[in-house]
Amino acid sequence: MPDLIKVAKFGGTSMADLTAMRRCASIVSSDPDKKIIVVSATAGTTNHLTELTVEQSVEERKQIFIAIRKKHLSICKDLGNPALLIDKVENLLDALEAITLRKQIMTPMLRDEILSFGERLSSTIFTEVLKQESGDEVEWLDARRVIKTDDDFGNAEPDIPAISEAASKNLQPLLAQSRIVTQGFIASEPNGHTTTLGRGGSDYSAALFAEAVDADVLEIWTDVTAIYTTDPRIVSDARPITEISFDEAAELSVFGAKVLHPATMVPAIRKNIRVYVGSSIHPEKPGTWIVRDTKDKPILRAISLRRNQTLVKVHSLDMLHRYGFLAKLFQVLAEHKISVDLVTTSEVSVALTLDTDVNKPDNSMLDSEVLKELQKFSEVEIVKNLSLIALVGNNLDATAGLSGPVFGSLQETNIHLICHGASSHNLCFLVAEDEAEDVVRVLHKRFIKS
Repeated sequence: MPDLIKVAKFGGTSMADLTAMRRCASIVSSDPDKKIIVVSATAGTTNHLTELTVEQSVEERKQIFIAIRKKHLSICKDLGNPALLIDKVENLLDALEAITLRKQIMTPMLRDEILSFGERLSSTIFTEVLKQESGDEVEWLDARRVIKTDDDFGNAEPDIPAISEAASKNLQPLLAQSRIVTQGFIASEPNGHTTTLGRGGSDYSAALFAEAVDADVLEIWTDVTAIYTTDPRIVSDARPITEISFDEAAELSVFGAKVLHPATMVPAIRKNIRVYVGSSIHPEKPGTWIVRDTKDKPILRAISLRRNQTLVKVHSLDMLHRYGFLAKLFQVLAEHKISVDLVTTSEVSVALTLDTDVNKPDNSMLDSEVLKELQKFSEVEIVKNLSLIALVGNNLDATAGLSGPVFGSLQETNIHLICHGASSHNLCFLVAEDEAEDVVRVLHKRFIKS
């Protein structure tokens, strides 16, 4: 085993074409401690594969497959068409064609199998790119041999003990003699069928690999140079953050920051693995280090914005001095697999937020069946087109004089819900979607820029 182990993950834009892949290979080859390389599908490929999993005519499916084939063989051509690589890529493409052009019922299991081809193709090509760039021994590893999950196809839950056992058997022995290139996003369930960790799950995969081998550092290479004090597309003078704590980063990822998948921090926190976020396009620029304890602990570190929120207000006199009402409410939501974010209560009402992107982006999560069950014991009001704004920092629940200035800055803004005190690291509230960006600008100027 090497003395220092780094796991480096490269996203879809980092795998966009041969030029991008060579940039990533240069980043890897410059550091001998980067031992496990986790890659996403090439940019846009997962979208193409998703199109293949929905109802399409045979001709439409052929055209989508042709686009996938052309994209990956084009990279191989630019690489000089090495014979062994071409054989591997052609075999994967033939397997994908056989699956997608065959008339069959689309099941969640089959959907995951189809989606897995993006990472399998990109990792196969990148293995050859890295060999050429570094001259090192590089071995391709099927992530499904290590990342083990349950059989919840489409959003599988990792089995940590099984991953640890599989890593000891199939991964650890390889680390002393070669670099490993593997895939993010994909895994396998107990019967060996392919599963996926959900959209954006490549970061999570990398963190699971890092945890399984007790890595020292997890690197997330993406198309942004760092984690910022807020979205630079909203606030032009948002600043990069050089160091942030696990807890703060976890809050930011959950409440809208797109740099990290929300689950990424969990394995890193369990094993105290330092995380670095940097740009594969501009690797020379300093990124952000995520660590357990930071030198600087500002009250407000950053502001995040999460769109597509739905507010559900449930009112019932049965709540008054009674027990069991909340249990009944959450049982209904759980049975329909609806994930709840924020909750506030009064004597006879409950207000809770639902993230449309996490639940059902088509806004069908509160369909007539769910409403019918809720209305058996309560009155229900639904407010859509909201955004959640989170102020993230330290000791927010124990800092006197914070709420007044924050909400005093927003006197002209209607606040639909406030959640404060559940965490020392965030203060959250809901506003109308069309006011959200202005609210972020006001708060950033008042509390962070100044």
